[in-house]
This record gives sequence, C-alpha cells and structure tokens, in this order.
Amino acid sequence: MTSFKAACVQMRSGRSVDVNVEDAEALIRAAAAAGAQYVLTPEMTTILDRDKAHLLASIQPEEVDPSLQRFREIARELGIQLHIGSMAILLPDGHIANRSFLIAPNGAVTARYDKIHMFDVDLSGGESYRESATYRAGDRAVVADLPWAKLGLTICYDVRFPALHRTLAEAGADVIAVPAAFTKKTGEAHWHVLLRARAIETGSYVLAAAQAGHHEDGRDTFGHSMIVDPWGKILAEAGDEPGFIIAEIDPAFSSVTRQSIPALVNRRDFALAAIPQVGSFVA
Repeated sequence: MTSFKAACVQMRSGRSVDVNVEDAEALIRAAAAAGAQYVLTPEMTTILDRDKAHLLASIQPEEVDPSLQRFREIARELGIQLHIGSMAILLPDGHIANRSFLIAPNGAVTARYDKIHMFDVDLSGGESYRESATYRAGDRAVVADLPWAKLGLTICYDVRFPALHRTLAEAGADVIAVPAAFTKKTGEAHWHVLLRARAIETGSYVLAAAQAGHHEDGRDTFGHSMIVDPWGKILAEAGDEPGFIIAEIDPAFSSVTRQSIPALVNRRDFALAAIPQVGSFVA
C-alpha cells in the first residue's frame, strides 16, 4: 500500500442547493490543486435545512439528482477520488436518505452508505433534534476500496457508536471517514475526544470533514475538521470557517499500529454476570 494525500472540506451549507454545490466545487478544486488525491466533503453537503417541507421540495432521487451528476463530472475532470460526505436523497417511498457517495476518477459511484444512527436528542437550553422524523436510517455498514487503502464509511452521529467502527476495521478498513454536521454544543465537549478515540481503538486513520458556523436554518455547527492518525495524533485541523485541510495518509502505519497494540485481535467474547438479588447472597 502506498501513501496518498487526503483533504477534508469544511463548509457552511445553507438552504440553497445550487449555492452549496458551487461552494463545494470551489473548495474541492482548491484541495485538488493542493495535491489531494482523495477529497471528503461534510455531512449534508448540498443542503442543511430543518424545514422538512422545504427540504423535500429541494431534493431529488439519486438517479436524476443534478448535484450528484455535477460531483461525478468534477471527480472525472480532476481525476480524484471524491467522497461526498452526505446528501439528502429522495427515496421512492417518499422518505429521505442521509446518503454518502464515493466517486471514482472515472465518475462512477463506487460506494454508497446511508447513515445508520439517527440524531434524536434533547440538549440543555431547549436545543432538540429528531433526525428520525425526517430521515430513514440505514442498516448496512460499508467498506470501500481506494487505490491505496480500504475506506470505512460513517456519518456524524455514528462516531458515538464504537461497535460500528470496530466492525469496519475488522473488515479491513485502515481509513475511516466521518463527515459531520456536529452541533456547536456537543462539538465543544466531545468532537476531539470521540475522533481520537475511534482512531486509537481501531488503529485507523480518521478523516472528519465538518460543517462550521451559523447556518441559514438557525443551527450552529462546530467545525474543526480533523485528520487523525492511527496513534491518535491530530495531523491537521481546521478552525470554524469554510476551507480545507490536507495531510499525507500512510496505510502501512495503520498496520504498524495494529501490530503494536493488537486490540482488534485481542478482543474476547464475554457474558454479563447475573446480579444477585437482595437477600440472595451466598457466603
């Protein structure tokens, strides 16, 4: 396996698909011009909108989505592996998928992943999210082939579920993508810790492209896109403005790290011991 340059694009997506695609294209081109061979965009690259009616009116089925077609053209023109962190995709039954697309340099879609874990939370201060009310959850983990490495696909809230990342690593992923639109509140508390933990636990590179700043729909996202190596070292980090970060990825270092601390192969199955009931203690 050979090294490659990976970039994470940081955006501030709004409610206009056309504007968001233009913004994404400019940053993708800038990252490719800086030498990136693989470029990851954040969750909800093409639209970030909590108004379900407006969202439904703005999106298309995958087969006819003009944004996806444009991204395929960009990947072909630039000759890069382009990973659209996620887009809202209209499903045949009228539901919406939060779907990630990996696009090869020939413009072909080589992998798709629908976000598994829905962000259904109530934060302090009255901030509340019910992602499952808008999106249909996926049910399949996905590992895709890059020319240089195997790539595990996740989206945002998935980062809080270590079992998914272990499954991806055990299936051969030495790089894991975490496109996200983390809230400012949870990002300030948990973003760095979670990303570094997933890298350390799995011995994988973690590439996290984020949304950043105050958005048209009223939400605030944390930013701080990051590239983390398998030892947990942050190789590159963005601030809270749109832009991109880039770093060298050496898949061989993932193998070295896993040999040094073989947590994936040292895992053992176990049972949960029964808790004695009050009054049933036996000396």
